[in-house]
Amino acid sequence: MSNDQTSKAATAPAKDERVKELNRFHKAIIRPELGAICGTIAVFVFFLVLAGGTSMFALDGVMNWSTVSAQFVVLAVGVCLLMIAGEFDLSLGSMVGFSGMLFALLVMQLGIPVWLAILVTLMACAALGAMNGWLVVRTGLPSFIVTLALLFILRGVTIWSAITFNRQPVVSGVGEVAAGDPVAWLFGGKAFTGLFQWFGEQGVIATFTRGTRMGQPVVDGIPMLILWAIALVLIGQWVLTRTRFGNWIFAAGGDPLAARYVGVPVARVKILMFMVAALCAALLGVSQVVEFGSAASDRGIMKEFEAIICVVIGGALLTGGYGSVVGAALGAIIFGVVQQGLFFTNVESSLFRVFLGTILLAAVLANTYIRRLITGEK
Repeated sequence: MSNDQTSKAATAPAKDERVKELNRFHKAIIRPELGAICGTIAVFVFFLVLAGGTSMFALDGVMNWSTVSAQFVVLAVGVCLLMIAGEFDLSLGSMVGFSGMLFALLVMQLGIPVWLAILVTLMACAALGAMNGWLVVRTGLPSFIVTLALLFILRGVTIWSAITFNRQPVVSGVGEVAAGDPVAWLFGGKAFTGLFQWFGEQGVIATFTRGTRMGQPVVDGIPMLILWAIALVLIGQWVLTRTRFGNWIFAAGGDPLAARYVGVPVARVKILMFMVAALCAALLGVSQVVEFGSAASDRGIMKEFEAIICVVIGGALLTGGYGSVVGAALGAIIFGVVQQGLFFTNVESSLFRVFLGTILLAAVLANTYIRRLITGEK
């Protein structure tokens, strides 16, 4: 062996036998988004075949399932970040109903301006999220138990407040009051209406041919909830993958003890993630009230579980420390497409729950296999 070869051999890093070597295939499948990407493609192909002749993939049909998907995306972003940090929040569905009811009662019963009511609602929900996080961090109790308790508390408070102050479980009339508020438009309005009107005039998109809306475009804009969903995904993915705080989120969920030893403020990270998740739920709750013009005490039921399923489909591990905001968003899109696709294919809507359970089980099995690849467990 020459002197140069001896020098290179001496300076080459020693191979650590504790590190499991992965081939290219294994490196590809440990990407969090891969399963969600494959699932999204499969779902679209499936409904293109079965519902291709319907209006599901016409512009109005696309806008329909995109709006439904956006509801799941908004919740899934907050849940994804929280799960990567190693925690759960089962109160988010109740938070959706609570935030909507709080906003509606502030406007209709107290006469507070819409913009101020929105601000107060968001602040109140952020405080509840912080309380959840503080209780989990300070007491050491599982977040499952703490947030399960708040699930029942918030749902009970929502129903009680509606009956006490409004004498019925639905608070109506918010739409008329919010119609002239510029801030309310950001939560329940539509963007690019002028552009869609021009598209209709040019014959690019379909228009109504009869009735009071004759000549108006069938799709008159993009709902703001869709834009909120896109913005949250972009911001969430950027924070998670491009910032030091994103590394802290992964560390807090992956190995909290080791993270504390290297200076990561684990408690602060977890509390902030609970707040982010609560704000996402409040955003959805307020948007629904502005869009529908009313608040209902039963809104948000089961949303917390559906959001968790979206995140698991997106590749997040239930043990924390691994996941992707983009994957969670794709999981939410799968939800929206399937939910609306069953309608277009005239399939019994109750089968949607069968789909949820099946895909959840498949996603957990796949994620368990991926975790074993990463950790080298048998």
